[in-house]
Amino acid sequence: MTRIHVPIRLRWSDVDAYAHVNNAEMLRLLEEARMEAFWRPDDGVDGRPTALLDARPGAPILSLIARQEVEYLAPIPFQRSPIVVELWIGRIGGASIEICYEVYSPDGVDPRIRYTIASTTLVMVDATSGRPARIPDELREAFAPYIEEPVAFAKRG
Repeated sequence: MTRIHVPIRLRWSDVDAYAHVNNAEMLRLLEEARMEAFWRPDDGVDGRPTALLDARPGAPILSLIARQEVEYLAPIPFQRSPIVVELWIGRIGGASIEICYEVYSPDGVDPRIRYTIASTTLVMVDATSGRPARIPDELREAFAPYIEEPVAFAKRG
């Protein structure tokens, strides 16, 4: 299957007193990559799914985060080259989508370091009623090439 690769530049403010990207900032970086990959831009598409989520004001369907899980594998030091976030769809339900992520060291860094794995479950909600809304067939078709197994987190217990 196909993954979407999104380069994300770190900001100096992403780094905490321990000299690595703060855990709370990681959620922002994942959000930035998710929006770049799956949200409808105002000016075109650029090689992403042809039917994208519409997060613009007045959209009839909203996507709300229902769940997030993040597993930190290695600290991310501040670096000027963008880190790489790979995204794919782990599952599509009736009204929900699980977006999966792997965060890597910048392109060209050898060996490639896998920093983080994560998943976000989005629930589609009718903007007027606030009730879950079925994912349209055209969106399911657009996401089909990006579906693969969900991210595998470490076993707990």
